[in-house]
Amino acid sequence: MIFHRALRRELVSSAGATFTVLFSILLTWTLVTILGRAAGGKVASSDVIALLAFAALNYLPTVLVFTSFISVLMVITRTYKDSEMVVWFASGLSLTRFVRPVLTFGLPIVLLTGLLSFYATPWARGKSTEYVERFAKREDLQKVSPGQFKESASANRIFFVEGVAGTNAVVRNVFVNQVDAKGTSVIVASEGVVDVTPSGDRFLVLKNGRRYQGKPGDADFQSMEFERYSMRVTQQSSETGDAKDANSMTTAALLADWNGFTKAELMWRMSLPITCLLLILVAIPLGFANPRAGSAINLIIAVLVFFTYNNLTKVFEASIKQGKFTFAMGWWPLHLAALVAVLAMFAWRLNVNHRYHPRALWAAFKRGGARK
Repeated sequence: MIFHRALRRELVSSAGATFTVLFSILLTWTLVTILGRAAGGKVASSDVIALLAFAALNYLPTVLVFTSFISVLMVITRTYKDSEMVVWFASGLSLTRFVRPVLTFGLPIVLLTGLLSFYATPWARGKSTEYVERFAKREDLQKVSPGQFKESASANRIFFVEGVAGTNAVVRNVFVNQVDAKGTSVIVASEGVVDVTPSGDRFLVLKNGRRYQGKPGDADFQSMEFERYSMRVTQQSSETGDAKDANSMTTAALLADWNGFTKAELMWRMSLPITCLLLILVAIPLGFANPRAGSAINLIIAVLVFFTYNNLTKVFEASIKQGKFTFAMGWWPLHLAALVAVLAMFAWRLNVNHRYHPRALWAAFKRGGARK
């Protein structure tokens, strides 16, 4: 049908423009956040691009859900604004005839959202966590960038290096400010490197330097020169990286490890494609707009509907995680209520449209003439 093809082309065009805008805003916001973390020394500057790609994959299912919803709503609203719906209803056709072309457009997005939420997003979360934890486990000296002050993981040392020599983490002109039980000490050295003992302990080895202990002018102030000075490097336990978070586990792993956290995560992954499908359908009756009025109100209502649905899904997810709902009783009530709301809106919209059908108006006109 020519109308169906034209409608699908318009939906694809609207979805492309909407996705480009939303994804660009998301990438910009994510990039600023990651750059801030890199500037604060929480992630490696060399990992910024990889972390940006992982974050984009993580948010992509939600962006696709919102894109499909807004695209259908904007196209339906435009048909009302341009009075195309008047011609459609005057031809004896119903609003339900929009369901087939809209689903033809939306079902591939629903399937893509499901694939991303069940497979790509958990992988991206796991890789992002791996990159962050790998940087967090690096030795304090290896995190220092030349020309920048850097606090150690234990928050009792501040490092500063002037430059890096070679590729073996050898740094030049090292400054260390350390606070311990003996007080504050300042250490300066011409060279520093991390040394690993046979037992696996890591030490920061400083060479050809001077150490100052205490407050200048006090009787207990000490100053000493050294050729080699070693201090233990504080390193986070590797056990923290062994416990995987449920949101980065594969779907097969979630099904194998059945507990509150995995149930909640599985419920969230299932909800994304279901939410996408239901929001696409509800956009058809929700797209009504008075040709004489503005269409901004529809967009505002759509944003409120999307975030309300998303937040309610999060509430059910938290309830399953806390054991208030079982998985069997927690994943479907919200979506069933949304489906009932979709059917109710279609019924209401069809009833309103039927009253303005040409046949109904002609019958009302004849009844009025008969009374006279």
